[in-house]
Amino acid sequence: MAHKDDRYVQAIDGKKIPILTLDQKWHRLFTQTGVSAEIKRKEEKVNELLKKQGALQNKQKDIKRLKNKLMQEVLSSMEGEEKPKGRSKEENGKLIEECNEKLEEGGEALLEVEKKLEKENRELMVLSMEVCYDLLQENGKQIEEIDAWINQMRIDLKKNVVRKQQKELYNQELYSYMHDIFGPDVMELFDMKYQPKLKAMEKNENSGGEKK
Repeated sequence: MAHKDDRYVQAIDGKKIPILTLDQKWHRLFTQTGVSAEIKRKEEKVNELLKKQGALQNKQKDIKRLKNKLMQEVLSSMEGEEKPKGRSKEENGKLIEECNEKLEEGGEALLEVEKKLEKENRELMVLSMEVCYDLLQENGKQIEEIDAWINQMRIDLKKNVVRKQQKELYNQELYSYMHDIFGPDVMELFDMKYQPKLKAMEKNENSGGEKK
């Protein structure tokens, strides 16, 4: 049976992966979701290799600058511009040879660090993908549950609006019936919100009767 991470490894196979710990979007993502101990260890390993890479690159640059300076001195001596206190052509040649050896050694060390860095960064990406996929699955379930709840609430709301309207109409009819039987004097004893409506209706009816 395939390992659960195989699908993520295959997904990024052959793709250029940016250094995640240098990516602000990656940091923002895991600031919100939280970082597991495994991801934290891998993040620290990637950062450690980045520091080694930076140190080796700076060392290579320093050696190249020294080599260029030595070569310039050799060229100057060949043109008869050698200073009395300057190094001899043989000394400069030996130093240039040492620079070449150091550059070769540094290049190999740098290549090795870059390979490790790429490996650790890809593993960090796989871990990140696994966390993201799990979160997508969990959030997807919660979204479906919330959506179902919202739809049910809409149905319940419509039902309750109809029930409310029906009960309000029934109360109006009930009060009107009691008003017709007992008259306004008795109904004034009841503190009901439908009373003002009926009084307004009576007033309109009386006004209409007087006009006739």
